[in-house]
Amino acid sequence: MKAASRVTALTASLLLAGTLTACGPSGTGDGSPSSDAGASGSGAQPSPTPSDDSAPAASSVSVETADSGLGTILVDGAGMTLYLFTNDSPGVSTCEGACLEAWPPVLGQPSAGTGADDSRLGTLERSDGTTQVTYNGWPLYRWAQDNAPGDTTGQGVNGIWWVVDPDGDPIGATP
Repeated sequence: MKAASRVTALTASLLLAGTLTACGPSGTGDGSPSSDAGASGSGAQPSPTPSDDSAPAASSVSVETADSGLGTILVDGAGMTLYLFTNDSPGVSTCEGACLEAWPPVLGQPSAGTGADDSRLGTLERSDGTTQVTYNGWPLYRWAQDNAPGDTTGQGVNGIWWVVDPDGDPIGATP
């Protein structure tokens, strides 16, 4: 049983190391994976681009606030922490390919929940045709390693991923 636990822990460590590398400064320097990242056998498949006739209706996504050890932060309707990527710019997402495995974008039509400012909510169209939620212009993401509501384990990853405050600013960094 101990050997299985070690294998599971090693596998998790290798997966985390691979996803951090894909979204950090060691790739292209802009947060996007290097051109061969998708061909590395990571299992990532390109997302099909929906046609106008077959595009599914975007689901509603609640953006609200919650108290955390970092202060008041943005979370989704399930209480999962939302992040911004400082290599993005307002209205533009640069997280693609393997980066999206570690940092899934918040997709759908946003609605303001408790504490969120409806006037700061918006969307952008991603390169695959999906609609990503923005707050104060910044594209929003979740961190795949956050397992429960209130987790903030993505805070400061590679010095470019940050929890978002109710004003839409990163906590701990200036974009």
